[in-house]
Amino acid sequence: MKANIVPVAGCILLALAVCGSPARAEPLAATRLAVDDVKWEGDPAGVRRAYLVGDEKKPGMYAYRVRFPANHKVQPHFHPDERIVTVLSGTLYVGFGEVFDESAMKALPTGSIWTEPVRQPHFVFAKDGEVVFQVVGGNGPSGVTRIEPK
Repeated sequence: MKANIVPVAGCILLALAVCGSPARAEPLAATRLAVDDVKWEGDPAGVRRAYLVGDEKKPGMYAYRVRFPANHKVQPHFHPDERIVTVLSGTLYVGFGEVFDESAMKALPTGSIWTEPVRQPHFVFAKDGEVVFQVVGGNGPSGVTRIEPK
């Protein structure tokens, strides 16, 4: 009877590994995108976004750029995936936590980076003028969960 336990346990573990795996990502395609070919989309608040690689709503790596107008604030929120963000121009103020607290923000000038671990609450402010930054995420699908003020 003990001899049967090992093969059965092995089959169960294999089934869990196959059935429980996350959706498979599409392989990253070789891409060359000149700066003049970047297509920007806007919203009524003046925020513009340019999708560079992949799709944050699908499994796999993605990258996009965001342009904030001066004085644009983003209230506390988090994402279900890890991200690495690079400031390409301007100075962006970034804070971590569930409450927007300007005194807790750090000024990140052009060339600076910050990381966003999974579900890390954060908030940002383009306090001094227009800011452009690039987001790279390696494990979509992604999304935004806003944190309601208490």
